[in-house]
Amino acid sequence: MEWKRFLSIPIFAVFLLMGFVYYVTLFVSIEDWVGLRSSDGSFHALVFSFLAFYSVFAFFVCVLTDPGRVPSSYVPDVEDRELSDQEFRRNVTHQRKCEICSTFKPQRCHHCRTCRRCVLRMDHHCQWINNCVGYWNYKAFFILVFFATVASIYSTVIFIASVLQKDWEVWGQSHSKGLYVACGVPVLGLSMTLGSLLCWHIYLMANNMTTIEYYEGVRAQWLARKSGQSYRHPFNLGVYRNVTSVLGPNVLKWLLPTAVSHLKDGISFRVAHDMKQTT
Repeated sequence: MEWKRFLSIPIFAVFLLMGFVYYVTLFVSIEDWVGLRSSDGSFHALVFSFLAFYSVFAFFVCVLTDPGRVPSSYVPDVEDRELSDQEFRRNVTHQRKCEICSTFKPQRCHHCRTCRRCVLRMDHHCQWINNCVGYWNYKAFFILVFFATVASIYSTVIFIASVLQKDWEVWGQSHSKGLYVACGVPVLGLSMTLGSLLCWHIYLMANNMTTIEYYEGVRAQWLARKSGQSYRHPFNLGVYRNVTSVLGPNVLKWLLPTAVSHLKDGISFRVAHDMKQTT
């Protein structure tokens, strides 16, 4: 069933773009720069191929991994409703009911109108993977963005090096310049776009936020300032704990998109309130 997600125009466009960048990098940039068959050319081709194919691997994991479903047996914990801290209960443990699914929604769960179901720790619905980015595939999504960004920047550097070493007075026909512009603009644009996306998700991960929670937090901060109070994202446990909650405690497995044994059920999450009580 999950393989049907690949039957999507945006996913087809992603594969076309990947193939285009791969071809430009190897058979245009590296070939014109140092020669693809030279030792330097083979080295750069090998490094870029690794980055590109690892990005494809992470892409497949993102597409095929279910982001997280709410168990049909899920019911709110009665103890969560008996907390004396009213603000904590309202911001963190208040149980909501989905008006569309008519089921209870756990913490950080949201309904996706595209997928037509509630998704655990939903970040957003990504049309480029034809899937939601949620609890079980957020790590794979982050690794995909990371490797795709590194690969595109690597491709951009090679492209610029190829352009700078070329003698345009000898080889500067108008059609040749047009070819380089047509090849360079998508590569440069992809590097900037993916770089911005990577910085955004580094920020989110460092603060233990989802994209949805960020915008909810902006409104919560505005309401808090309006009433003379302060707001702090309840799931922010500190940078190290925030990062390991996504990538895992083992640094050696941080860049493995399938290494998610550290994830639990996606129903309940530690909050700053708990950290204060344990320290």
